[in-house]
Amino acid sequence: MIVTTTSFAQYKLLLIASAVSQEAKLVSLDWLAEGEVWYESKSLAPLKKCHNLCDEDFKFINKNSLSKEKPVDALLLTTITQLDQYLAGERQQFDMTLDWSLGTPFQQSVWRALQQIPYGQTISYAQLAQNISKPTAYRAVANANGKNPFSIIIPCHRVVASDGSLGGYTGGLDKKRLLLDIERN
Repeated sequence: MIVTTTSFAQYKLLLIASAVSQEAKLVSLDWLAEGEVWYESKSLAPLKKCHNLCDEDFKFINKNSLSKEKPVDALLLTTITQLDQYLAGERQQFDMTLDWSLGTPFQQSVWRALQQIPYGQTISYAQLAQNISKPTAYRAVANANGKNPFSIIIPCHRVVASDGSLGGYTGGLDKKRLLLDIERN
């Protein structure tokens, strides 16, 4: 697994990609807490468990050292470019290959439904549950939403509480507000 970090507004993001069956795929995109270094990220534990990995299986490459000639590096560079475009208000959808293996079939169905929420719009957890034909499963939907390994790219920030309040966000409500503000402008 290749790991790099990038800045996003005043925050830092952790990006992890790998070559699965000779195809480069993004495995995780997550927020780093203030002062947190990449190898302390909570994102690594589920990856280690799911793929039976150890610390030595993760290789950090500074984003300035990534090469367009290597498929995994090129994917990370594309991801960084698209994130920069999104932050600048120039991109509304992301186009990269994702490795969905961290999710159960139910979680994956929720994540796919999240991708159907239009840019700049929000829906409730209850509406998201209805969208996947599980109208009483709004708590399970909220839990799956929180397990989304592709923050920003799969727009879990577009889901709010039924009363219109922000609800929760794994990266923190300040980040959810930032993403919603980017999309409102």
